[in-house]
Amino acid sequence: MLPVVAIVGRPNVGKSTLFNVLTRTRDALVADEPGLTRDRKYGYGRVGPMPYIAIDTGGLLEKPGALEQLMAEQAELAITEADRVVLLVDARSGLTPDDEFIARTLRRAGKPVVLTVNKAEGREPETAALEFHALGLGEPIAISAAHLIGIDALMDVVLAGLTFEPPAVDDRRAIHVAVVGRPNVGKSTLINRFLGEERLVAFDQPGTTRDAIFVPFERDGRSYMLIDTAGVRRKARVEEKVEKFSIVKTLQAIDEANVVIGIIDAQEGVTEQDATLFGTVVERGRSLVIAINKWDKLPTDQRDNVRRELDLRLAFLEFAPRHFISARHGSGVGELLGAVDRAHAASIREMPTTELTRLLEGAVIAHQPPLVRGRRIKLRYAHQGGRNPPIIIVHGNQTPSVPDAYRRYLENVFRKAYDLVGAPVRVEFRTDDNPYAIKQRPSVAKSKSKVKEKADARRGRQRR
Repeated sequence: MLPVVAIVGRPNVGKSTLFNVLTRTRDALVADEPGLTRDRKYGYGRVGPMPYIAIDTGGLLEKPGALEQLMAEQAELAITEADRVVLLVDARSGLTPDDEFIARTLRRAGKPVVLTVNKAEGREPETAALEFHALGLGEPIAISAAHLIGIDALMDVVLAGLTFEPPAVDDRRAIHVAVVGRPNVGKSTLINRFLGEERLVAFDQPGTTRDAIFVPFERDGRSYMLIDTAGVRRKARVEEKVEKFSIVKTLQAIDEANVVIGIIDAQEGVTEQDATLFGTVVERGRSLVIAINKWDKLPTDQRDNVRRELDLRLAFLEFAPRHFISARHGSGVGELLGAVDRAHAASIREMPTTELTRLLEGAVIAHQPPLVRGRRIKLRYAHQGGRNPPIIIVHGNQTPSVPDAYRRYLENVFRKAYDLVGAPVRVEFRTDDNPYAIKQRPSVAKSKSKVKEKADARRGRQRR
């Protein structure tokens, strides 16, 4: 599973700045549910020797007010979920009683802590870190999150000793299916429906709160591995109003999956958090099938409104098939597994270079790339660069100037040709070296020499 790194500290020490640097985004997944404050953000870490999940927490104080107490509770949960904790302090403000309080809290938690001194730009690292040795948390590391100083070295230390093996792309293994969604949308009901009435058992296993639950099952001769993000419950417990909600578990499940089933509650419609969560699935390159649950409970006059919401808020997910289901009564669930099979097949499809290049040539003839400074972008050939997700690499010249609209055009051409429904196709561009560059250099140099000779001759005649 992806390791988890929690960033903690008192207010205004630069936790969110560091989080944004590590995740390379300002649009991370936010838990906006009762009991979860907006100050607890989650994202995939992109800086360091391996991928991981980063958690940004609210500021911790020794004597918190009512709001700060809620933040403190969420920060403590993040510490519990974490494999490593980054305690961020401020070099400009120096050591404070709140820093000492947080250090004591972390020692009691027993998690590995990396003491990190932020805002150390313009200072000697040893000087910036000197007074923080008093916290007794080992050698402080001086950084500047705002100026991108020392970040790589920090993450080398934070992630040292951890291991992570990315999921293999294997046609023969069971299809790994993660079921994700907001609390109480019917995740556990759907998984229990997949398993069948006679197999309703609790699969919750001992471990930390972020352990994913893997549930194997077979259907029509195919093997599946369900990755449950809420915990499979006995029938009597499915009625609970609020399911356990762990974003860490959800992000880890997405990373382990071949295909993700994203569930929406038809009665509540499409929320901002649905769109953000499903966008995270696409960002990680996982195939996506959208299930609109509790459809049977929705009055006919409201169904058109939900369809319009889907078209409006999930327009960026046109490639993902939509299924209107009732997990409780089973309607539409059979078709859902069929969509999972097709999405998985699309994600691992082989695409020969000759075919891709022929499709590229036809696409260019039908719709030419734009001109750049008077020169036409030339796209020469294409080949497959990866699977799960399907990656197609296009070679040519001036490819950094290819507009996003043209990239999307090519994605749609390849998607239609190979029936890549449910899979987020990625088209990447490579600029080939100019094969004539070396041959041109001598002639260019000779031309420049002649120009210089003529100029010298003119100046000589003028002096005479």
